[in-house]
Amino acid sequence: MTTPSQSAVARPLRVLISSGEASGELYGAELLSALRGLHDGPVECYGMGGERMKAAGCELLVEAKDVAIVGLFEVISHLPSLYRRFHRLLDEVDRRRPDVAVLIDFPDWNLRLARELHQRGIPVVYYVSPQLWAWRKGRIRQVQKYVREMLVIFPFEREFYLKHGVEAEFVGHPLSELAPPNITRDDFAARWGLNPAKQWIALLPGSRRKELRLNLPAIVGAARRLGSEFEYVMPVASTLDAGWVREQIALCGGEINIHLCDDARAALLHSRVGVVASGTATVEAALIGTPFVMVYRLAGLTWTLGRHLVKLPHYGMVNLVAGRRVVPELIQEGFTPETVEREVRRLLPEGAPRGQMLASLDEVRQKLRGEIEDGGRTAGNAASPLPAAGAQAGNAPTDGAAGRGRLAGNVASPLPAAGARAARAVLRVAESTSGRENDPAAGIPWPRLR
Repeated sequence: MTTPSQSAVARPLRVLISSGEASGELYGAELLSALRGLHDGPVECYGMGGERMKAAGCELLVEAKDVAIVGLFEVISHLPSLYRRFHRLLDEVDRRRPDVAVLIDFPDWNLRLARELHQRGIPVVYYVSPQLWAWRKGRIRQVQKYVREMLVIFPFEREFYLKHGVEAEFVGHPLSELAPPNITRDDFAARWGLNPAKQWIALLPGSRRKELRLNLPAIVGAARRLGSEFEYVMPVASTLDAGWVREQIALCGGEINIHLCDDARAALLHSRVGVVASGTATVEAALIGTPFVMVYRLAGLTWTLGRHLVKLPHYGMVNLVAGRRVVPELIQEGFTPETVEREVRRLLPEGAPRGQMLASLDEVRQKLRGEIEDGGRTAGNAASPLPAAGAQAGNAPTDGAAGRGRLAGNVASPLPAAGARAARAVLRVAESTSGRENDPAAGIPWPRLR
């Protein structure tokens, strides 16, 4: 797929990737691997991300953990360091001009970066849409001006962008085609010190410091109320330090023992129920097939101002994809140790609440994989259902996979992986502008792809 102009100068395809969160840098790493597999020449990548992107071969100019700040007002005290890091990235863009830039979610940073890149004539592909359809819809004008193509991971997002005149492609959710974790429950228990004879509850309070501090007290309080008959496992996001997380748990008090680990998907797979902060982790839980309770708390002033900007029937992405309430949403004053305990206990035993949620999560998984459309119609070439992951034995506690029905990722997708589809789109944009002076100031327009 290398163009003649690229071959003539014998230089690699240069790609800037900017991701500011744990989920985004996972997608960035998958995308980079796919680019290297599809492009017939070398690929040079640099930008902002985390350990997964670094392991995939991206040169990190800015660490995502240094800019992952949540809240409308919390960012103010960090403005000087954010400014320095932002301009360090731009300085390298000026020095090593990329052929294409891929910006992954993180809109407060990436939409500003898109403007700067556009002014420099760098084509911008936005992978993983900001939730403009939910709030701050006025930012759609920035996307219209600065973004060549939007690669969306939720089916309903494509129509939103097409309606606003933005090129958009639904590439599928990057997590929807991942194979399930291959670590057994016994091996996972041995590695992280869990008792395999007990049922486990996964606790996912968030991937950023501010949200973890806000979400953790009620989650730990719920675990205390549920008691020691369960084991509690808490994955630590790549954007956080495990030692700091232990300190935060200790500040919440109580005698409950919470086991930290580094694999959210495996923790969810082997847990009976999850308590999951709103965000990508809720999609992970749905794709793994673990019943869960969605929770979230914002700073008081942020919530007071922000709640009136969101005009949606649900806060949780799983509920938005399903088009109805599938998982309970415990937000702000509704998010207490008592409410979390109540909802978790509803989902622990076999019965209607658990069974209905499992069936609904299966539907959500199929939508995210493109197997069924939003109206419930079956898409062509849909993958076959998977066998049950396990079965209960007697009265012994079972792991989370038992009786779950389907697990995403055990069969080949009817379409290429989301990362590969995204990579093809990125290469298409890069090659459509190769050899052109993509300088908006010179009046040379970027071609619009259909």
